[in-house]
Amino acid sequence: MAEQFEFKEYRRSITDEELLSDLRQVASALGLKKVSQSIYGNNGKYEYSIIINRFGSWNAALKKADLEISNEINVSDERLYKNLLNLWQHLGRQPKRSDLARKFSEFSQSPYKRRFKTWTNALKSFVAYANTSGSDAPVSNSNVDDKRRTGRDPSLRLRFKVLKRDNFGCKQCGASPAKKPSVELHVDHIKAWANGGETILENLQTLCSVCNIGKSNTE
Repeated sequence: MAEQFEFKEYRRSITDEELLSDLRQVASALGLKKVSQSIYGNNGKYEYSIIINRFGSWNAALKKADLEISNEINVSDERLYKNLLNLWQHLGRQPKRSDLARKFSEFSQSPYKRRFKTWTNALKSFVAYANTSGSDAPVSNSNVDDKRRTGRDPSLRLRFKVLKRDNFGCKQCGASPAKKPSVELHVDHIKAWANGGETILENLQTLCSVCNIGKSNTE
């Protein structure tokens, strides 16, 4: 009788520490405090499903690796809007759903899908929020100047209005993240808040970090 071939599966057992170490490595290489499944899937050594099966959930694995939880439940609209503005500011354009996988996005697409069902709905909701009228900056509680009408920091809504008005570019040099991704934009007071300038649309401008530092050095 002819000898039959027999298949034997050789599988190296991956330890918990190897999985956690690779999670930490991806986070360190990308400069992240949290790693989503999609980001790990594009950069990790193993299938993220292996990690989920091993630790019970993705968040449980992140906790074991001493990383921040990636996929929170019941994230507030304010935080989702703030993340959208951060993306818009970094990109210099309306963000796409795929941009949620970038390292400067706090959330993956899951919280947006749970809250708004579709990416289009999320963007429409954010724009409607940003365009509504309302208090743009909190009233100051300063005891130094009781005549102060606004607080120092512009609200999320006001920041978006300033950046949108200035076409997401620096008012001094024209630098924009859309042209050069390394450009970082700031919303700055034209008349310094310390010198009595109010936090209102007319007294705010978009500056890149380089121009903003240069302006500060001359004040």
